[in-house]
Amino acid sequence: MTSVIHDIGYRHYDGKRLGRAYAVRSLFTYNLRAAFGLGRPVKAKIMPFLLFAIMLMPAAISVAITAIAAQVGAGQNVNLIRYSAYATYLQPLIAIFLAAQAPVLASRDLRFHVTPLYFSRPVSRLDYVLAKYTAFTTALFILLATPVTLLFVGALVTKQKHLGTHTVHWLGGVAGCLIYALVLAGIGLVVAAFTPRRGFGVTAVMAVYLLSTTAVAAVQGIAENQTQFTLAQWAGLFAPFNLVDGVQVWALHAKQSAPEPPPSGLGGPVFTLVCAALVAGSVAILYLRFRKAGSR
Repeated sequence: MTSVIHDIGYRHYDGKRLGRAYAVRSLFTYNLRAAFGLGRPVKAKIMPFLLFAIMLMPAAISVAITAIAAQVGAGQNVNLIRYSAYATYLQPLIAIFLAAQAPVLASRDLRFHVTPLYFSRPVSRLDYVLAKYTAFTTALFILLATPVTLLFVGALVTKQKHLGTHTVHWLGGVAGCLIYALVLAGIGLVVAAFTPRRGFGVTAVMAVYLLSTTAVAAVQGIAENQTQFTLAQWAGLFAPFNLVDGVQVWALHAKQSAPEPPPSGLGGPVFTLVCAALVAGSVAILYLRFRKAGSR
């Protein structure tokens, strides 16, 4: 038998090599869009955009009430929602967004076994993890900071007194939103990364939020009844929203929004260190998880 070589038109790529940085930016953009269902079917957009709209409603209503009160001369008796308290007041909605969207970023690649394809390119395991973590942090920051900024715009439009103080509080509120986003993104991605099934991931993330919040509330209630106020304050370390609120109270000098503030003295620094450890630990766990998945 005679061998034949067929020319089927393959050519070497002679164009510009965009490199590792471009690949990481593309991965970040893709995951940020995925967090809001962009580039996916319509049903994937319903939940994130519905939650985003509901998150804006209290801020819009607060601004509207303040504007009406200013028109009738009662503006000094009506205050906008506090910037630093917004996330605490709406934490169930934030938890639903976290539970619904974290598996989209963390579970789908595991389910379809595509992580080895990513790592066959110049993208490293750490690049992959940081791109996903940063994308989900950005998505949560947008969810949290947009209504807080709407409140600030409302303060400007309704000509609230002490706008300099409003500006300082708004900046503190935005900084708090970033801390919330970093901590919550880490928790959500870590929990979701240990199951390739989105449904299990949603349930697991929501369970972590509900169990931690309920357990801490129960411990704080019992401790307060027994006048163990220091124990009630330390218990806030184990609920993510209480934890970040404690950092806001100590580091950003915000008013307390959680049931208990951090303990005086070492409480504030410890709460801050725990937040930093959560972020660093989440990145480390995600790195180990995806390194193992990518080696298959």
